[in-house]
Amino acid sequence: MIRQLLKRRRRRVLVDINTQKDFFLADGSACIRNHRRVLARIRRIMAWARNSDITIISICEVNVNGNGNGNGNGYCVEGTEGQKKIRYSLLNNRASFVADNSTDIPTDVLQRYSQIIFHKRCSDPFNEPRIERLLTDIRADEFLLIGACAEDAVQATALGLLQRGKNVRVVVDAVGSHDKKSAKLALRKVEAKGGKLTETRKVAGVSHLRQVGICGCKSCQGAVKESTTENYQ
Repeated sequence: MIRQLLKRRRRRVLVDINTQKDFFLADGSACIRNHRRVLARIRRIMAWARNSDITIISICEVNVNGNGNGNGNGYCVEGTEGQKKIRYSLLNNRASFVADNSTDIPTDVLQRYSQIIFHKRCSDPFNEPRIERLLTDIRADEFLLIGACAEDAVQATALGLLQRGKNVRVVVDAVGSHDKKSAKLALRKVEAKGGKLTETRKVAGVSHLRQVGICGCKSCQGAVKESTTENYQ
């Protein structure tokens, strides 16, 4: 067990899940249905985390040979543009770790870097030994979850943290989905296991930002109106 991982450094940890171009841009291979609103909220949360010196753990899906987790969709394929993270989900002071079945993590990783990026080859990050080790060992008063998708990777991450005795809050308007009904069910399961649901404005306040600044589709170039959790209620 890594001593530095067990030493409390910050009260909150932001877990950023699959904030990659294939999920969040209109021309991505697996774009979520509500990408415009979610992108704006993610941008706000990331800005808040940077300004508040919150540790960010980013989890990215990486598929080889277009397998798309075995479903043939070919999203987030290693080496493609779609596999890359959206630009405002990246901090300058960061470290990245490939998915290689290793549990090795530098003992001072949380002291040296503000953002730790892990690659995963499946929806559930706890199936990757290195991610499982860090998320199990790290101590924090609360884990905030954003990203995609509510019905698979976000749900798996939330439930995995809850099973390990962590306090979890899912920022629902900063979480995307492909299927509205499945997303609602997933979030109910998280609540049933003790997780909490919240909104961006309750975590990071209200932003005056009205454009997402990364996706070139017509919808994203328009104004982004403030909304609540209507997509999931």
